Amino acid sequence: MPNGCKVIAVLPAYNAAKTLAQTLADIPRDAVSDILLVDDASMDGTPEIARRLGLRTIVHPKNRGYGGNQKTCYREALALGADVVVMVHPDHQYDPHAIPQLVAPIIAGSCDAVFGSRMIWKKAAIAGGMPRWKYYPNIFLTRFENWCLGLHLTEYHSGFRAYSRRVLETVPFQLNADGFVFDTEIIVQLVVAGFRIQEIPISTRYFKDASSVGLGGSLRYGLDIIATMLRYGLTRAGLLRSPQFRRAYP
Repeated sequence: MPNGCKVIAVLPAYNAAKTLAQTLADIPRDAVSDILLVDDASMDGTPEIARRLGLRTIVHPKNRGYGGNQKTCYREALALGADVVVMVHPDHQYDPHAIPQLVAPIIAGSCDAVFGSRMIWKKAAIAGGMPRWKYYPNIFLTRFENWCLGLHLTEYHSGFRAYSRRVLETVPFQLNADGFVFDTEIIVQLVVAGFRIQEIPISTRYFKDASSVGLGGSLRYGLDIIATMLRYGLTRAGLLRSPQFRRAYP
């Protein structure tokens, strides 16, 4: 590994039997030290396939949700001695070939977290198959979140991310929701703790076997984001003491 850093790729899996092998084949093995799959009570044989592929595999006996899966991923990666943890969705929606570019700024010490953004290249996400009913709300929510947090990110909603060990040992991600809003909550925690964030452009692909949140789930996700920003704002103003964002107040 570059500079002797231990990079662990974590795969939060749920019903990824059809796409896991291809995702694994596309992970550059010279860019990661180990790969950990956490299965969230899949019903399609994902854990068995993961083990046949030689992956270090942990199985939740009950479904804990996307955020709950990440909590296990990060806790176990830290226990394995990771210096950098990169999250790779095993549904093959994101291209794992970009892992070296994702982790390089953290290894170089120029930032603490790196997000792959589908929105840096104008309308690249649409070209990759993102429905317009997801694309435009993505832009709106990102602008709203930037306004609330004082950032200039191009996207808050990508699941292709890398974090330094220091980030995961510092922010109280265990207090975050078990659902999809976990990804937004941890960004707020990064801001609260003063960590540096960078983005890199990535491509994406929407296809039949890639996991996707439906319209109802997307609406709930949007409302959860607004509630999270409100909770952060109230905490910052001293009107609320949210344990998640505890360093936002004296």
